[in-house]
Amino acid sequence: MAMHLNEDIDGDGEMHDINVTPFIDVMLVLLIIFMVAAPLATVDIRVDLPNSSAAPQPRPDKPVYLSVKGDKQLFLGERPVSLDTLATSLDQQTQGNKETTIFFQADKSVDYETLMSVMDNLRKGGYFKVGLVGVETVGKR
Repeated sequence: MAMHLNEDIDGDGEMHDINVTPFIDVMLVLLIIFMVAAPLATVDIRVDLPNSSAAPQPRPDKPVYLSVKGDKQLFLGERPVSLDTLATSLDQQTQGNKETTIFFQADKSVDYETLMSVMDNLRKGGYFKVGLVGVETVGKR
């Protein structure tokens, strides 16, 4: 009357069960990583951005200003332009130099969609150097 305690071992001494302990260890480590990283991946905080307090930068000899007024009119310098003719007007004003910094300023009431469409047209025209113009409040607190 012999007792066989481990019935999963065949005559050669091999176990036929799957060892899931390493799998569980890996899953627990991944769970901890995702629990820590998930709150960092979401940005749902509403922020009222402050005015810039940085020192003013020196301006170039002939700055190119692109302005959007509150009624969505677009101006290149003092001259009105449309979104369709923006790239060609910029090419004329900068003599085709795509490295020219475009100083972009917009009224507070201009919606985000309008700003993004102007920025997209600048990028499509090859102008990637865009400086955003804001109210300088150096020393004011």
